Amino acid sequence: MRLSNDTPGDSKKTQSDQNYQTESYGNVVHAHVGGAGHPPPLKHQGSSQLRRNIDASAAAAGSRSPSSAPFSCTSPTCTGLGTYANGCVNNQCQYRVVYPDGTSTSGSYIADLLTFDASNAVPSFKFGCSHAEQGSFDSRAAGILALGGGPESLLSQTASRYGKVFAYCIPASSSYSGFFILGVPSLASSRYVVTPMVRFSQATFYGVRLRAITVGGQPLGVGPTVFAAGSVLDSRTDITRLPPTAYQALRAAFRSSMSMYRSAPPKGILDTCYDFTGVVNIKLPKITLVFDRNAVVVLDSSGILFHDCLAFASNANDRMPGILGSVQQQTIEVLYNVDGGTVGFRQGAC
Repeated sequence: MRLSNDTPGDSKKTQSDQNYQTESYGNVVHAHVGGAGHPPPLKHQGSSQLRRNIDASAAAAGSRSPSSAPFSCTSPTCTGLGTYANGCVNNQCQYRVVYPDGTSTSGSYIADLLTFDASNAVPSFKFGCSHAEQGSFDSRAAGILALGGGPESLLSQTASRYGKVFAYCIPASSSYSGFFILGVPSLASSRYVVTPMVRFSQATFYGVRLRAITVGGQPLGVGPTVFAAGSVLDSRTDITRLPPTAYQALRAAFRSSMSMYRSAPPKGILDTCYDFTGVVNIKLPKITLVFDRNAVVVLDSSGILFHDCLAFASNANDRMPGILGSVQQQTIEVLYNVDGGTVGFRQGAC
C-alpha cells in the first residue's frame, strides 16, 4: 500500500532503533535502570550546536554507573522538586512524574555525568533513575529526554552551553532516521517558516497558535478565534486535538475528499476510518496548517492517517488548548527558540 499527497517528503531511508524519547513539554529527564549502554558516535556541528540521531543513548543509568550519586532527602535539589517529590527511601531522594495520558514513572533522583561524545559532556546532570513505571511507555526506549521549561529539564540544565534552543525531527517510520539538536542549527533561518511561541500558565509547555486549516487547498471557513486558546506542541502524544468547531469542519472536508474509499468503524478516539483492503495507491488530500504570521506548514502524507484513520481528534470544548501531536510533526523539523519566543518549521527534514 502506498500513501501519497501533493507534497511527498524527500527523506533518505536508513535503519534506526529509538533508544531515548524526546518530550517537548516535560521537565524531569528519566532513564531506566541499566539503560542503553555506550552511545554511538554523534555528529557535532560547531561549538553552539549538538546534533545526534534520535536513536542515540545519552546517559548512564543509575545502578550500573560508578559515577552516579543520589541526592539526600534534605538537599536543596530534593526539596526543590516540588510536585515531582515522592518522599524518601534510605535517605535517598525519590521522584514521581505523572504524564497527561496517565502514565507515570518513579524512582531515585540522582546525578551523573551526561556524555554525548568526547567533547560534549554535562557534569552532575540531574535525572530520575526509574524503578517503577505504569502505563504505555515504548519498550524500545531507555528513557525520556524532557525538554520543558522547568529547571529539571535537559534544556534548562544545558542552557549555559547551548542556550535555550533545540530542534528535532520525528521520522515517518522506524525505517527512517530522525534527529535531535541542542543549540542553534547551522542551517540558514530562511529555511524555516517561523511563528510566535505561545506560553501557558504551566511554564513547562510550549505552544503555537493556529489561524486556519485548509484541506485540498480549500479553507475550512473556521475563524481564527476558534483557535484562541493555542495548541501545545507535544512530541509524546500521537494524535492532534482540535477545538470541536475546527475538528468537525476538518472531518467533513476530509470525508468529502475521501468519499471514493470504504468507511470502517471508529478506533478509539479516531472516528473517521477507512477500509483500504485491495487498494494499491491511496490518494490523500493535502492538509495545510496556517499559524500566526502566516507560517504555512503542509503535512506530510504520513501525518494524515494513523491506523487507516484521520489522525485528528476533538477536544471537549473550544476553550481548551489544542495539541499538535507527533503524527502531524513527522518529517518536519520543529525548532524551539525559547528565549527568542519563536517556533520554526522546516518540511522534509527527515
